[in-house]
Amino acid sequence: DALPIYESATLSDIRALIRKHEAFESDLAAHQDRVEQIAAIAQELNELDYYDSPSVNTRCQKICDQWDTLGSLTHTRREALEKTEKQLETIDQLHLEYAKRAAPFNNWMEGATEDLQDMFIVHTIEEIEGLIAAHEQFKSTLPDADREREAIQGIQNEAQKIADYNHIKLASGNPYTTITPQIINSKWEKVQQLVPKRDGALQNEQDKQQSNEHLRLQFAKQANVVGPWIQTKMEEIGRIAIEMNGTLEDQLDHLKQYEQRIIDYKPNIDKLEQQHQLIQEALIFDNKHTNYTMEHVRVGWEHLLTTAARTSNEVETQILTRDAKGISQEQMHEFRVSFNHFDKDHSGALGAEEFKACLISLGYDVENDRQGDAEFNRIMAIVDPNNTGSVTFQAFINFMSRETTDTDTADQVIASFKILAGDKNYITAAELRRELPPDQAEYCIARMAPYQGPDAVAGALDYMSFSTALYGESDL
Repeated sequence: DALPIYESATLSDIRALIRKHEAFESDLAAHQDRVEQIAAIAQELNELDYYDSPSVNTRCQKICDQWDTLGSLTHTRREALEKTEKQLETIDQLHLEYAKRAAPFNNWMEGATEDLQDMFIVHTIEEIEGLIAAHEQFKSTLPDADREREAIQGIQNEAQKIADYNHIKLASGNPYTTITPQIINSKWEKVQQLVPKRDGALQNEQDKQQSNEHLRLQFAKQANVVGPWIQTKMEEIGRIAIEMNGTLEDQLDHLKQYEQRIIDYKPNIDKLEQQHQLIQEALIFDNKHTNYTMEHVRVGWEHLLTTAARTSNEVETQILTRDAKGISQEQMHEFRVSFNHFDKDHSGALGAEEFKACLISLGYDVENDRQGDAEFNRIMAIVDPNNTGSVTFQAFINFMSRETTDTDTADQVIASFKILAGDKNYITAAELRRELPPDQAEYCIARMAPYQGPDAVAGALDYMSFSTALYGESDL
């Protein structure tokens, strides 16, 4: 056992004592000859029968006994110092091993604690499943981590056991690390507490993402029906406008039926809006199950409504133009054939070059020379006064009708309206409804501007400006 004087000594203290003891032993060995000389002198005095030999022998024996005791104590002290050094070296090695293993384990626990508390933001089931898989992989390492913790604690316990058994009072703390067993246990307990919390958070997020995926699929299923339906109806309306199936009245009736079908389809758009509202509330920003967004559907729906209404309006205008200018159904058919032939992209309008090609086919001299260019520019100014660069079918009809009828068509129409109005400069809605078919009457009422003359009455309509706008300048 360690001597009481060494109980609180450190390894460096013991090694210093050993060095001092070695110096003491060297000094002691130097006195060995003197002790032997004393013994030899006493022996010589005995041989000479020295009168006081008993006293000398007693004194000599006392010196030899003390010398032997000193030697024995020196040897015992050396053994005690060496034993204590060996014990402290073992404890020191255990402390070093503890420090080497405690540091990375402590770092691992700090990293694990940070990861377990880390906020996560995911947008798909795949992303949350990836996090769950990573968490499960982490949990599978916990048994090994716990065994490592126990091994590290075992190292500390072994060092303490050696110290207690040999009555060694260890200095407070490990000289190689500040990470105590208490710190390790505390952090390990925190990891143990955070793991089930992380399980719960990941499970909640998985439930949320599954709900979001259901909303995505629900919206996509509806959008993937509504989107193509809108596109198909756009194409069908476009075909009705350019194909020549039946009379203009037949086309108008067909378009009205389409308008009603579109209106009847509105509940499907409303349903999609409700589903989109749920998606917005869930903060869902992407949907891989469809290429249609609510904004695309809204724009397409409004465009479909506008196109249907505009196309019906255009056909109504064509009917009025045909009737007012006396154009036969055959002539309208020929106009449409010519227009469609040169409308290569089926846009419903002729570009400048397409219109030029159409004019050339009809015998107009608009070839690419100075005179031809001048003539073409004159005609374009008539059919495209706003310089849009394109010619609508209505403008094409107006132009062709001017070319095939008398130039005083506007005057004739104004004269006709004047008769209907009882020779007044204005006409009323009641007179129009009485004298014209219902659809034509309503068309004129909707488009005639209020009459502003001095003889105007309430509800008076300006049939002159209406006729001029439709059929060109009037000489009246």
